[in-house]
Amino acid sequence: MPPEIAITTSAFGADAVRSQGQAAWLDLIAAAGATHVEIRAELFNADPDLAALRDAIAAADLGCVYSVPLELWPEAGAGLSPRLPQALAEARQLGADTLKVSLGHYRPATDLRALAEWLDDSGPQLLVENDQTAQGGRVEPLRAFIQAARAAGLPVGLTFDVGNWRWQDEDPLQAARLLGPDVRYLHCKAVRRRAGGLHAVPPEAADLLAWQGLLAHFPAGLRRAIEFPLLGTDLLAETRRQVAALRTLDAPAYEERRHG
Repeated sequence: MPPEIAITTSAFGADAVRSQGQAAWLDLIAAAGATHVEIRAELFNADPDLAALRDAIAAADLGCVYSVPLELWPEAGAGLSPRLPQALAEARQLGADTLKVSLGHYRPATDLRALAEWLDDSGPQLLVENDQTAQGGRVEPLRAFIQAARAAGLPVGLTFDVGNWRWQDEDPLQAARLLGPDVRYLHCKAVRRRAGGLHAVPPEAADLLAWQGLLAHFPAGLRRAIEFPLLGTDLLAETRRQVAALRTLDAPAYEERRHG
C-alpha cells in the first residue's frame, strides 16, 4: 500500500485560507492525489461550522487530521490544558482520526492520570508534535514524555516535524533515532534562513534525500504531510508534483532515480 499523504491547509497561505475558508481547498487537495487534509484551528474564522466542514471533507473523499495550537501543559508546574477536551470534541465533530497538539511544559514527574481520563481507543489518536519552542521543540522532553506515556499504556504517539528541529538547533537524524518507533505522522518542510529568521520553504533534492534517511527510523508506511508553501501559476500541477515526491520518497529505487 502506498503511504497516505496529507496536505495542511496552511500550505496555501494563511491569508488566502482565512478569507476563502478551509473547505475551499478540499477539491484541489483531492485532485492532487492526497488522501488527507490537515485542518488548522488557527485558520478558522469565528464559530466555524464543523459539521458542514466534515461533510465537505467526506464529499471530497478525504481523511482528516485536526491541528490545534494547544500545549498539553501550558505552564510549568501547572495542570493539563483545560482546552484539551474541547479540542478532542472538535476533532470528533470533524471526523478526524488524529488530533495534533504540542507538548508544552512537561516535566518527567508529571502525573499523566489527568491525560489518561480523556483518551481511549475510540479516537481520535492524540499525537504530540515537536514545535518551535524551547519547551516543546527539543528531543529530551519529548522522549521523557513518550516513554512515560508508553509505561502508563496511553494511546498517544508523536508527530515528527522535520523542519521544526531547526528552531532549537536539534539534529533531526538524532531525533529520529531516539523517537522513531513512536512517530505516527511526519510533517515535511524544508527550512532556510532568510531576512534574519527561519522560514519554511519547498524542498530541494538534498532535502528529499535527507528525509529519505529519516524514514529508515520510522514505522513503515508512515503518513506524511506537506507543510511547506505550495506555489506556482499551475497550483494543481505543483501540488501533484509535491504529493508524488512524498509518496515515492521511501521507494527502493528513489535514490537511484535521483542520481540517474
